[in-house]
Amino acid sequence: MRADAALLIVDPQNDFMPGGALAVPHGDEIIPAINRLALRFDKVILTQDWHSPGHISFASSHPGKLPFSTIDLPYGTQVLWPDHCVQGTRGADFAERLSVPQAQAVIRKGFHAHTDSYSAFLEADRKTHTGLAGLLRERGVSTVYLCGLALDFCVAWSALDARAAGFEAIVIEDACRAIDTNGSLDQAQRAFASAGVQRVTSDVFS
Repeated sequence: MRADAALLIVDPQNDFMPGGALAVPHGDEIIPAINRLALRFDKVILTQDWHSPGHISFASSHPGKLPFSTIDLPYGTQVLWPDHCVQGTRGADFAERLSVPQAQAVIRKGFHAHTDSYSAFLEADRKTHTGLAGLLRERGVSTVYLCGLALDFCVAWSALDARAAGFEAIVIEDACRAIDTNGSLDQAQRAFASAGVQRVTSDVFS
């Protein structure tokens, strides 16, 4: 893989695997593909959902609210999730079959108690930067390939923010899985087309 490309592996964590607190359907199926893809890149970066207990995005933090309902917060509409990826828990750990020891950095997101964070670049307030863009630029990256979970939330937001930050963004679709709630997958795919996010399959690396 060319030196100006990086692989961003989004949230391959236990709570998003089958049996996890916020399981993405068939989320475990992408782990072998991710392990293979990572071998093709010199620059590999992981993201890790890392919520504080009682996080504002948890339905349990809002009496009477159910998971997957929404509320309005100062930064916009927030989907309320089951408690997941709580700091220091097994659910927040990377999937047991994930094997990317060559990863150079882990970007933790969602750790601010009153702000959610889907994107690897910007938190949901659209003001707080994670530092990923600067890290990529300092390492000479101009193209970001993305895979992981979930395609229609954290992968999508990360891809769109990569484009907004001036990077070429390419989603490896067969190395992702989606939640697809309330039309979220269709919305993400339309946003990709509008923003110029490319969509490929892992066959391009064969």
